[in-house]
Amino acid sequence: MQTDLRGRDLIGDLDFTREEVETVLEVAFDLKRKRALGEPHPYLRDKVLAMLFFFSSTRTRGSFEAGMAQLGGHAAFIESRTTQISHGDTEKEMGEIFGRYFDGIAIRHVDWGIGNRYLNLVAEASREPVLNMQCEFYHPFQILADLMTIIEKKGRDLRRKKMVVSWAYASSYLKPVSVPQSLILQMPRFGLDVVLAHPPEFKLMPEIMDQAKAQAKKFGTGFEVVDDMNEAVKDADIVYAKSWGPLLTTTDPEGGKKIQDKYKDWIADEKKMGLAKADSIYMHPLPADRNIEVTDGVIDGPHSVVFDEAENRLHAQKAVMALTMR
Repeated sequence: MQTDLRGRDLIGDLDFTREEVETVLEVAFDLKRKRALGEPHPYLRDKVLAMLFFFSSTRTRGSFEAGMAQLGGHAAFIESRTTQISHGDTEKEMGEIFGRYFDGIAIRHVDWGIGNRYLNLVAEASREPVLNMQCEFYHPFQILADLMTIIEKKGRDLRRKKMVVSWAYASSYLKPVSVPQSLILQMPRFGLDVVLAHPPEFKLMPEIMDQAKAQAKKFGTGFEVVDDMNEAVKDADIVYAKSWGPLLTTTDPEGGKKIQDKYKDWIADEKKMGLAKADSIYMHPLPADRNIEVTDGVIDGPHSVVFDEAENRLHAQKAVMALTMR
């Protein structure tokens, strides 16, 4: 177990080693047990987390606020458009000043080509840890919760388990690529054979793909890319199907929507889940476009673990905060 995470930033999934992620998971399971038993765990008494949002949220805001309260501290919700950030405050100023006001800075900023740079510049100027609540490249806390959920459902020995990370159609907007990118970076480190499935226009960042292949090679796991959802889900242990935008093809909303609409048959439905193993699980970070991205029968059905997955956001985030902000 690694015990030297105090003051560490978590911006990209590879910022923590596999051993450090294992430490986070051990703490997360312990905190989940304590919550179930009603045991107080105020490890961050009198600590305050700044939560800076450039992009709206439901689970992210709720889980971070609840988590800080359960750890004995407080979370301050800050919406960028209602502050001087919208017309003046720079990243350096936010890091310098919030790093003095608060004991940690959590930021959600998913604008393409802007968000990740913003987080890193704030982190350079801050004396306190910066935590990535999602940027356009990474969603590390979601993936920690996902890994925690997979271990709960499939056991700690995940070697030779097949995980499918598949694009799925959605009609709402061009969603970030951060969830699939974080999944393919993190999951090979824990023994999972990852199959990435998407139509040709929905490629992920080349540098992320290279890193994912390197992680798979390092840890002796499989990593494959296919362009057929049915082929991908055959004999899968885990089906993680969600939408993301064709952002490496175009960032134009109208052009991207036209591309998306070509692939309406990429839906997580009962037929596709029937191709997976009988004890397979269906995962999604939520919110899902119901009966467009996934059918009600799947997301509310026996394979779905989406609500356990959502709960584990709370426990995984509390673990990181307790380890980095103490």
